[in-house]
Amino acid sequence: MRPDCLQRDFVGYGPNPPDPKWPGGARLALNFCINYEEGGEPSVPDGDDASETGLTEGGGGGFSGRDLAAESMFEYGSRVGFWRVMRLLRERGLPATIFGCALALERNGLACQAIREAAWDVCAHGYRWERHQNLSESQERERIRRTVASIQALLGERPHGWYCRYGPSVNTRRLVAEEGGFLYDSDSYNDELPYYVQVGGRPHLVLPYGLANNDAKFIRGAMATGTDLFEYLRDAFDMLYREGATQPRMMSVGLHLRLVGQPGRAAGLERFLDYVARQAGVWVCRRVDIARHWLAVHPPSE
Repeated sequence: MRPDCLQRDFVGYGPNPPDPKWPGGARLALNFCINYEEGGEPSVPDGDDASETGLTEGGGGGFSGRDLAAESMFEYGSRVGFWRVMRLLRERGLPATIFGCALALERNGLACQAIREAAWDVCAHGYRWERHQNLSESQERERIRRTVASIQALLGERPHGWYCRYGPSVNTRRLVAEEGGFLYDSDSYNDELPYYVQVGGRPHLVLPYGLANNDAKFIRGAMATGTDLFEYLRDAFDMLYREGATQPRMMSVGLHLRLVGQPGRAAGLERFLDYVARQAGVWVCRRVDIARHWLAVHPPSE
């Protein structure tokens, strides 16, 4: 059992991680995480002082206030990118997990309908795309409650997991456990297998996420073409797949609809999906499937 959730752990599983016993003896559990944020970002029409420009093609700058260019780039993600990425996955019969901002989902009923029909699960990504580190404890508690209620009303099922924008506050994990009903949170980047921590004297499951296998690199200067995306994801996959012969792991791929939804980048994602489809022994799954599997096969020791 891991220590209290705010104590740092530099050891983890060490050189001998547990065998996850993925279904079918898979070498790798692969989860596509689609960040649905468009419409939930800070914006002047929603009462914020300035428009959000994070993870957009922006760069004009030079002024404050409402940025109509940035707004339209976010709109592209929900108007076009979502449908392109969904088509690529559904054509290949591959599942995904929505990292969903509740307010963003509230603003696109067609997307909610498509998510329900595809039977994709939802990991709550906040009510809005905002930093929880800047919220008071009472504000954060209210956001979590409101997010759960909204997603349940929209999709007919409550979110199974929680993931903040970038990272949690010092209160997040405790408040998520206090809210109840979550199987896991993904507010950690420190491992390639699930693990448990103690929260309020009880075991709590963490499914680590990652920012390395992530299309945010397009905006941060590390990727320029769809080929860059394909080659990076392929190399990460190949390393984990080779290691998986003796030490199976999980791989999370983070996608943003306003980024990878652009055609030149989507082409790289498409190549990766087809590459994965040619490999045996890969469990392409939803995040809730990993959580349920771990809880069943590796239950916490009290």
